[in-house]
Amino acid sequence: MKSLVTGGAGFMGAHIAEHLLKMGHEVVVLDDLSGGFVENVPSGATFAEGSILDRKLIQSLFEDNQFDYIFHLAAYAAEGLSHFIKHFNYQNNLIGSVNLVNAAINFEVKRFIFTSSIAVYGAGQLPMTEEMTPAPEDSYGVAKYAVEMELKASHDMFGLDYVIFRPHNVYGEKQNIGDKYRNVVGIFMNQILLGQPMTIFGDGEQTRAFSYIDDVALVIAQAAELDEAANQIFNVGADKPYSVNDLADAVAKAMGSEKDFVHLDARNEVVHAFSDHSKVERVFSYKPEIDLEEGIRRMADWVKKHGTRKSKEFDNVEILKGLPPSWRKK
Repeated sequence: MKSLVTGGAGFMGAHIAEHLLKMGHEVVVLDDLSGGFVENVPSGATFAEGSILDRKLIQSLFEDNQFDYIFHLAAYAAEGLSHFIKHFNYQNNLIGSVNLVNAAINFEVKRFIFTSSIAVYGAGQLPMTEEMTPAPEDSYGVAKYAVEMELKASHDMFGLDYVIFRPHNVYGEKQNIGDKYRNVVGIFMNQILLGQPMTIFGDGEQTRAFSYIDDVALVIAQAAELDEAANQIFNVGADKPYSVNDLADAVAKAMGSEKDFVHLDARNEVVHAFSDHSKVERVFSYKPEIDLEEGIRRMADWVKKHGTRKSKEFDNVEILKGLPPSWRKK
């Protein structure tokens, strides 16, 4: 079995690649290192540096490797920022995905496993279930839902099997804590290491179900070989929602720090977001095992050993109207 993992030098992709290697797959990782790190690529995987926007590179990779499965995780996943970088968002998250879908069809890949997001649901649908009609409210969610629809159309037209996962608020070891636009757990830990207050948008009472990586990555890896999962969509992640204020308490405790925070102006974002996971529990015999306190402790132990990371400024903001001041380039 040979699998291509796009975004495999990133956080989730690296963990999935590790699981695939343990399952006996040959693994090729494709990553442009825009948000990932070479040291994340697991030992035993073949690394190819490049972008999913590079059609010639993709063609060459598929010609040189008879991939059985594609695990597509490469994306620019800054959901809130996506409002302000629409062209960049659709190029990277939609057009890049279509390049891979084309190759999967032309080279007769057995199954395309796509990491989507609960951002496709939008607001006011709680708990979010796979039967609901998506109504994304940001450009990131729109792009993810478009890829989902493209995979279904490609299955109906060309017989390309797929599995779609909608994870949410995943955190854990190997996460890029230097990215100031996404991954609130990593942002909080990086700020504590730098001696800065944790920044909370709005009143902090918005809620999310924060999902530890080990409770998500293995399930996604198993999707390649599980017949019952074919051409299905699954929510995956933790069940219990917490407020961002509660998260800040847990992070400060795990980092051995006093809770020091500052409230910023609220962003235009979904206030409450959590999912129903009965479908993935039934099909994969899956149940999250790591609660928030234990998961945060594990990540904090890793962060303390690896230290802070410098946040990269996003250079190509396309719309300045309404951009949060903390996201403006200094």
